[in-house]
Amino acid sequence: MRAVLQRATRASVTVEGEVVGRIDRPGLVALVAATHDDGPDQVARMARKISEQRILRDERSVLDEAAPVLVISQFTLYGDTRKGRRPSWSAAAPGAIAEPLVDAVVEALRAMGIEVATGRFGAMMSVELVNDGPFTVIVDV
Repeated sequence: MRAVLQRATRASVTVEGEVVGRIDRPGLVALVAATHDDGPDQVARMARKISEQRILRDERSVLDEAAPVLVISQFTLYGDTRKGRRPSWSAAAPGAIAEPLVDAVVEALRAMGIEVATGRFGAMMSVELVNDGPFTVIVDV
């Protein structure tokens, strides 16, 4: 699994004019993607990374601050741009595999007591955020 974590003061995701997920206080936006061989171990490690990384202000974590997380599926994180002018998406897991894995990350975070908002899997989404810092990290598990 791969994620881009962005520290945000607020964020929202809109689908077809409807806000489907929002965080209204400082937390993280987690863009999450799965690849073909991901499973429960990668889900657990990703949830742990999202919740425990000391990347909020004053080197605090989501768990330390009881901060919210907006999780958005984004298969394009596995885009390969090394050849040509069109990315290859072959490393990204197909939706039938990726959706339950992203959902499992969300559920693992919620099981830790974290407030989690989400986008809508497979939808064309408009994401708005105020990146705090800016502060963005890439996580591979």
